[in-house]
Amino acid sequence: MSVRIKSTGISRAGDTHSIVEHSGRAAKLSLERAGVRPDQIGLLINAGIFRDSNTVEPAVSALIQKAAGIGLEYTRHDPRTFSFDLMNGAVSVLNAVQVATSVLETGSAEHVLIVSGDTHPSVARSTADDDFPYATCGAALLLERTDEPIGFGRVHVVAGEGTPAEEAYVDVTTMGTVGRGLMTVERETGFDDRLLEVAVEAARQALGASDDVALGDIALIASTPSPDFPTRLSSALGIDESAVRTPDLSDGDPHTAALTAAFDEAVTKNTVTDFGHVLFVAAGAGPSAAAVLYRLPALAGAPT
Repeated sequence: MSVRIKSTGISRAGDTHSIVEHSGRAAKLSLERAGVRPDQIGLLINAGIFRDSNTVEPAVSALIQKAAGIGLEYTRHDPRTFSFDLMNGAVSVLNAVQVATSVLETGSAEHVLIVSGDTHPSVARSTADDDFPYATCGAALLLERTDEPIGFGRVHVVAGEGTPAEEAYVDVTTMGTVGRGLMTVERETGFDDRLLEVAVEAARQALGASDDVALGDIALIASTPSPDFPTRLSSALGIDESAVRTPDLSDGDPHTAALTAAFDEAVTKNTVTDFGHVLFVAAGAGPSAAAVLYRLPALAGAPT
C-alpha cells in the first residue's frame, strides 16, 4: 500500500487576500476535480504559517474546514472530519504528508486533505516585497490510499545547526494596537545558501533510498525562498535544469503553497509526462529541509 495524490487545487489573487478563503476555495476545487464528497474527508491538515490577522485561536484549520464546507454536519450519525494546524515553516507540507501517510495506512480515513498557503496578516495585499517576501496563495493536496506501485516514498528530514537562517515574529515591543496586522521577517545574509545545504542533504537521502531511479527520470519540485533556488538545487544534485518545475512566482514566494502549486501547474500543463518520478524538496527556517520521491502513474499528467 502507498499514498498517492488524487487531485490538487490552487486559489490566488481575485477578490480577497484572506488565506482562509483561498485555502477553502483550493480545497473545494480539489474535491471537485477528484469527484470526492466533503463527507469523504476524514482529516484536514493546515500546513500554512502566515494567517489572517495573526490568528492564534481557534485553529486556522477549523476556519478553513468551514470555508471549504467540510464536516459541517452535526447529527449523531453524520461523518466526522478531524482537522489541525501543523506548523514547521516551508517544510510543513511534507511533514503533513508524513502524518497523512500514517493515518491512511491505518484505514481510519478514506482521504486526507492537506491545505497550505500564506498571506500578509493585514489581509490587505497579496504581493511580496522586501519586508514580507511571501505571496498570498492557497493550495490543496488531496491524498488517498492505493495498491498500485505509485505514490510517496519515505519522507527524509534534515535539521541544520546554528541560527535559524530566517525567522518571523510579531515584535511585541513595537506592535502597539496594530499588531494583528504586522509581522517582522528577518533573513540572515546568505540564508538561501544555508537552506540549500540542508535541502541537498535531504534530497540525497531521498534519492539514495531509491537506487534504481535514474536522475533523468526525475522532475524536481522545490521550495522557492529565492527564484533560482530550485535550479541551484538541481545543479547540486546533478538533475538537468530542464527537469525543474516551479510555481507561478509573479507575486513572490508562495512559501508553504510552493510545492503543491508547482505540481498543480506541471500536471495542468502536462509537463511531467516524460518523467516517472517527482522529487519534492522543501527547505525553510531552522534551517530545516525535507525530501520525498513520488512515483508517478505510468501515464503521468493527471493524478487520478
